[in-house]
Amino acid sequence: MTDPVIAFEDVGKSFTLHLRGGVTLPVIAGASLSVSAGECVVLGGASGAGKSSLLKMAYGNYRCERGAIRIRDGARIVDVARAEPREILDLRRRVVSYVSQFLRVIPRVGARAVVEAAGIEAGLAAEVARARAADLLARLDLPERLWELPPATFSGGEQQRVNIARGLIAERPLLLLDEPTASLDARNRAAVVALIRERRAAGAAILGIFHDADVREAVATRIVDVAAFRAFSADVVAGSAKENAA
Repeated sequence: MTDPVIAFEDVGKSFTLHLRGGVTLPVIAGASLSVSAGECVVLGGASGAGKSSLLKMAYGNYRCERGAIRIRDGARIVDVARAEPREILDLRRRVVSYVSQFLRVIPRVGARAVVEAAGIEAGLAAEVARARAADLLARLDLPERLWELPPATFSGGEQQRVNIARGLIAERPLLLLDEPTASLDARNRAAVVALIRERRAAGAAILGIFHDADVREAVATRIVDVAAFRAFSADVVAGSAKENAA
């Protein structure tokens, strides 16, 4: 196997509940896993196990409190846990794509323009970005009559298809997917599965969360149970509360 594109090494994360008197809620402890080019590693486990937190730490949205998250950028390795904000933004432009469960875009900008902009930001020529945007939106079965309308006017499933197109247009080496098919019907889930398989065949390293068992089995080359990294327990929270009250 080639060197990993992303590697989590003894990663830990907790949250401080300020409205609960500063109680500390541990979520992830000792998380170690890696994803190489051409792999689709799926994070398994129950809701609340910390799967989305791992993805958000990898993308730099959450702070990694312990351990390292190393992402390969050509010949160099960047530890997201210690990287400066400008380094993380640079990784997002060139190396890491992230598809979340929600679409957040500038209001009143049309769907195709939203997808095109993501491609241009990643370095695609404007005409290439426009062509790829049209191809992705068509493959994801978004009617062409909607392409120039702002996604805020769309249904949840239509918005998510725009979100997926935006995340896939740039063909970056690392793809993070947080339940991309959650709001899609069977036909569109199948289209997303095909796109994921294409990206993996092209050499992308993919780390994702899929609660739909059929989708998970269709795309996963390996499943990692996040329960092994679970740090939460009632005793820990109760102990934190007692310490805080003392």
